Amino acid sequence: MTKLKNKTILITGGASGVGKIMSRLSLERDANVIIWDINTQNIENTLKELSDLGNISSYVVDVSNLVQIQEAAKKTKDEHGNIDILINNAGIVVGKYFHEHTAEEIEKTMMINANAPMHVTSSFLSEMIDQNSGHICNIASSASLLANPKMSVYAASKWSVFSWSDSLRLEMKQLNKNIKVTTILPYYINTGMFDGVKSRIPILDAEKTALTIIKSIEKNKKIITIPWWIYRFTRFGQTVMSVNFFDWFAGKVMGIYKTMGDFKGRK
Repeated sequence: MTKLKNKTILITGGASGVGKIMSRLSLERDANVIIWDINTQNIENTLKELSDLGNISSYVVDVSNLVQIQEAAKKTKDEHGNIDILINNAGIVVGKYFHEHTAEEIEKTMMINANAPMHVTSSFLSEMIDQNSGHICNIASSASLLANPKMSVYAASKWSVFSWSDSLRLEMKQLNKNIKVTTILPYYINTGMFDGVKSRIPILDAEKTALTIIKSIEKNKKIITIPWWIYRFTRFGQTVMSVNFFDWFAGKVMGIYKTMGDFKGRK
C-alpha cells in the first residue's frame, strides 16, 4: 500500500480533465502536487481552485518538446527535490481517418502520447533508482487493446504506451528495484476530449475514473482497465474468435467501430 501523504507527485496534463481531478484528490490526501501543462489559463484556474487544499505548484511545459521536458525536469528537481510519484497523463486525439491526418498531426500525437511519457520518465527515473523508491503511473487507453476507425494514430500511440509501461514494470522487477509501475487503460471519459463520441458501452465519469487511478496507485496495481472487463473481453475474444468474427462482434454487436463517427473533440 502506497500512502500519498507528504509524497511529491508530478502530474502531466494536470490542469484539466482527469489530470486536474487527480491533482485535487492528491492534495486531499496531503500530497505535494506539481502540475505540468501547456495551457497557462488552465494552470491559473487550477491554482486558484486548489491552492487552499495544500501545496501545489506548476510549470508551463509542452511535452511534445524534448528540450522543454528536460529544462522543466531540471527546474522541478532543483526547486522541489526528487519526485516520488509520476503520473504521465497528458494526451491528445485528432479523430480522423488515417489518410486525413497531416504529417504534423501524426508527429504531434506520437510525441505527446507515446514519446513524452518515456522522456518525462527518463528525466526522473535515475533518482528513483538511486533512492530505490518511486511509482510511475502511465495513462494508456482501451485503444491500447482494440483497433478502431478514426483512432489509428491515437491507438498506435497508446499501444506504444502500454507495451513500454509494462516492460518498464518488468525491468524494475528484474533489477530488484522498489519502483512500482501502474498502467491504466480507460475507455472514453467524459472530459470533453472525446465530445461527440456515441457508445453503447457507458462513457466513463471523470471523477470516478480519477479516483480509480489514484486508488490503483495506492494499492500498487500493475494493469487496470476501466471498466474492468475490457481487458479480459478483448484478450479472450481475439484468442478464440477469428478476425472476421471478432470484427463482426466488436463492430456490429458492441458498436465500437462506429463510436468515433460524430467525433468533435475538445474545442
